[in-house]
Amino acid sequence: MTIEQAQLDVDQWIKTVGVRYFGELTNLGILMEEVGELSRLMVRKYGEQSFKPSDTGKELADEMADVLWVLLCLANQTGVNLTEALEQNFRKKNIRDAERHKNNEKLG
Repeated sequence: MTIEQAQLDVDQWIKTVGVRYFGELTNLGILMEEVGELSRLMVRKYGEQSFKPSDTGKELADEMADVLWVLLCLANQTGVNLTEALEQNFRKKNIRDAERHKNNEKLG
């Protein structure tokens, strides 16, 4: 699935199963919630925190997909073509960071 197709599929799902989009600010809040859930799982799996019973059954892939889903919703709502945006972001990073990371002693 391409990013473009994902945006179209999310839009179709929202307009049929989901009835309509939540408002942009509501979706921004939902995005923060989803990022928080991903963060919680990451710090338990890769950090020093231990798992709690409420973490049972949580999967990184699902939490990441939840984040992506809401981001796709926000892109659709605000008229952002994420394929084009990502391509532009690569161009920006390739110019800005062409030598930056190679010369970073911390990454050596």
